[in-house]
Amino acid sequence: MTELAPDAGFGRKNPKLRGALLQHKTLSLAGLSERLFGLLFSGLVYPQIWEDPIVDMEAMQLRSGHRIVTIGSGGCNMLAYLSAEPARIDVVDLNPHHVALNRLKLAVFRNLPTHKDVVRFLAAEGTRSNGQAYDLFIAPKLDPATRAYWSGRDLTGRRRVSVFERNIYRTGLLGRFIAASHVLARLHGVDPAGFVQARSMREQRQFFDDKIAPLFERPVIRWITGRKSSLFGLGIPPQQFDELASLSHEKSLAAVLRHRLEKLTCHFPLCENYFAWQAFARRYPLPHEGELPAYLQASRYEAIRNHAERVTVHHASFTELLARKPASSVDRYVLLDAQDWMTDRQLNDLWTEITRTADAGAVVIFRTAAEASILPGRLSAALHDQWHYDAEMSAKLCAEDRSAIYGGFHIYRKKA
Repeated sequence: MTELAPDAGFGRKNPKLRGALLQHKTLSLAGLSERLFGLLFSGLVYPQIWEDPIVDMEAMQLRSGHRIVTIGSGGCNMLAYLSAEPARIDVVDLNPHHVALNRLKLAVFRNLPTHKDVVRFLAAEGTRSNGQAYDLFIAPKLDPATRAYWSGRDLTGRRRVSVFERNIYRTGLLGRFIAASHVLARLHGVDPAGFVQARSMREQRQFFDDKIAPLFERPVIRWITGRKSSLFGLGIPPQQFDELASLSHEKSLAAVLRHRLEKLTCHFPLCENYFAWQAFARRYPLPHEGELPAYLQASRYEAIRNHAERVTVHHASFTELLARKPASSVDRYVLLDAQDWMTDRQLNDLWTEITRTADAGAVVIFRTAAEASILPGRLSAALHDQWHYDAEMSAKLCAEDRSAIYGGFHIYRKKA
C-alpha cells in the first residue's frame, strides 16, 4: 500500500520521481526550478492524457497479439489501445496518483454494468450517483492500495472518489492551470468558453484571430510566459521549457504557445476535437455537441471491457520495467514526452533496454516539445543504427494530432 499512500510525494517520499527529475544542485537556479516542478508534479497532474490516441494507433498499426509498454499519465490512451485487442499492455508511471487513476479507470470498465454507466462515471459532470456506483460496483473489486487511495480523504475532508461526482477534469495540476488561464484571459476581456459556441471552422478561426491571438501581445502575458514556472501547470518541466525556448528568438514562449493554440482552435472541427472542449469548456462535449475520446465511444466499449484484464499498471520507470523483461518480448513502445526530461545517460539506458526487448518489427513512438527528434547526437551510434526513423509518417501524423500540444511526433521502427 505504501506506493499509493495518499501523501506520497516528491523527494524522500517518491525517490523514483526524484531520480527522474533532478539534474542540478539544490542551490542552483536550475536545481530550485527542478525541485519546484517536482513538488507540483508529485500530485495528480493529468486527469486526461494529452496525446491523441488515434494518431498513436495509426503510427503503431496496432493489432491483436501485440505486446505494448506505455507510460500511463491520465490512462485514456491505454484504454483506447485495448480496443485493438493486444495481447498485453504494461503501463508504467512514476506518479502514484496516476497509477491509482489508471487502475480505477480499468476497474470502471471491468465492473460497471453498461457503457452508459462508464460514460456517466468518466465523462459526465455533476453526477452524484457516481459515488454510489463506486461503492456498489467498483470498490469491492479494487486492490487494497487503490481502494485505500480513492476511499481516502483529500485536504477538504471529502473522499477522493467524490471528484467523479463533480468534474475530475477541473482538478489536477493541468485542470488548475487551465482554470488560471481562463481567469487571466477574462481579466483581459476574453472569455475562452465562448469558443465552443463556434459552429464552423470559419467561426473557430475568427474567434482565434479576434480573441485569442491578441492576448499573446499583452505585456503581462508575455512576461508570464517567459517564466519557467508559469508552464509547470502544463506538466512542462524546466528541461522542456528550454527546448521550447529554442524555437523562439525571445525568452518568452508567447509565440510558441500562440502557434500551438492556433492549431488546437483552427485546424480541426470543434465537434471532432475533445481536446479543444477540455481546453475551452473544461468538460467533454454532450452528445449533440461532439464526439467523446476514443475509449469512451460505444463502438469500442465491448473490446475494452473484454480485454481489460490484459493490462497491468506498474509504479515504475520505463527502463526499470523493461530491465525485468526477457529479450524480444515487446512489440510497441509509447514514451509520450518523457525523453525530453532525460539526461544522455538516462536516454541511452532506456534505449539499451528498448533495443534488447524489442521483437522483430517493433515500433517506438514519442513526442517532443520542440519539432526535431531528440535522439540524433545524443543516442549512441550503436543503438541509433538499429532503428529506422520514419520521417514522412512522423510529420504526417504530427499534423493530425488534435491535442496540438507538442512540436514533434516521432516513429522509430526496429531494423530487420
